[in-house]
Amino acid sequence: MISANKRIEPNWVAPPSIKAFCSTRAGGVSKSPFDSLNLGLNAGDDPHAVLQNRDILRASIPADPVWLKQIHGSTVSTPVSRQALGMGPFEADASVSNIPNEVLAVLTADCMPVLFTSNSGNVIGAAHAGWRGLSAGVLENTVQAMCALSAGLSPQDISAWMGPAIGPAAFEVGEDVLQAFVGHSQSLRSKAFTPIIGRSGKYWANLYLLARDRLSSLGVTQITGGDFCTFTDQEKFFSYRRDKETGRFASLIWITPDV
Repeated sequence: MISANKRIEPNWVAPPSIKAFCSTRAGGVSKSPFDSLNLGLNAGDDPHAVLQNRDILRASIPADPVWLKQIHGSTVSTPVSRQALGMGPFEADASVSNIPNEVLAVLTADCMPVLFTSNSGNVIGAAHAGWRGLSAGVLENTVQAMCALSAGLSPQDISAWMGPAIGPAAFEVGEDVLQAFVGHSQSLRSKAFTPIIGRSGKYWANLYLLARDRLSSLGVTQITGGDFCTFTDQEKFFSYRRDKETGRFASLIWITPDV
């Protein structure tokens, strides 16, 4: 089981039926540079250690997570699509559910995990949102898929929590990333992309600001999180940008049936 001091819970106002947390790198069995609670099977770690880590995680949740094969896209896994496909991991970068005790999960190590819940607690979502997914519309698709699961649900009735991601003072990007968000207003782009002095064509990018703008434009106004930097907090988080060879932590959410 992952103890309370080795995980992070969203700082949102959610219904009692909604349970969610983000693991950290602490509390597992993996050796350096994957130390210690690496939950990613494709990061280069000993798979036996990863499976032990997933057993530790499993003791804190009601079912095996809906693991995704994340490809930095915008596809959303739904209960219907999962039933049609059978066994996972499912190729998608987000998932939604209205089924009690179905645990949604995304793995990250700098990209942003975003968790969602309806205010009534009957629909949830989880998205893996790096810059590619953000620009491709993964957050919009997740909210749309949530609304499709509950008649009458609108974005205004959804809360979102932006989990630990690389911070705006550490995420160096080039012109390709700036151009991916060319559809944004000039004022937002100037706030979200700060030119790096002395390095032409290089910027510090603010994933949290970009995600908040995307969510707000949908009508999602209940947005929290954005308080961490995976790159600078080496004690808590894995960071691909910082270490290259490293593990993955998980952000998870589910609906409890007995609340």
